[in-house]
Amino acid sequence: MISSTTSTVDPDAPSVFRYFERDGIIWGDYTGDTVTIGRFVGTRNDDVIWVSFVHVLVADGSVVTGDGESTIERTEEGLLRLVEDYEMHGAPQLSVCVEVPAA
Repeated sequence: MISSTTSTVDPDAPSVFRYFERDGIIWGDYTGDTVTIGRFVGTRNDDVIWVSFVHVLVADGSVVTGDGESTIERTEEGLLRLVEDYEMHGAPQLSVCVEVPAA
């Protein structure tokens, strides 16, 4: 994750997401920064991903749930970028994740 309206992203320890897909079904997990552990599941249709997510916050152990829709883009370097619109705590939010290049 490189940016989020929900929280300040720690550039040295951002949330890291792992995405998997089979036949248009998406699932994965994430951890880091303000999140102890998170999971998501959803679908992909062309360049749009829709997911439901749940995660546990580091700060107080509270559980957060929601839905999000990401648009898949490409960076100038050819990496995937996900721009996600979602709702959290009853307010619209936006986050951006960029693919980590293979080592």
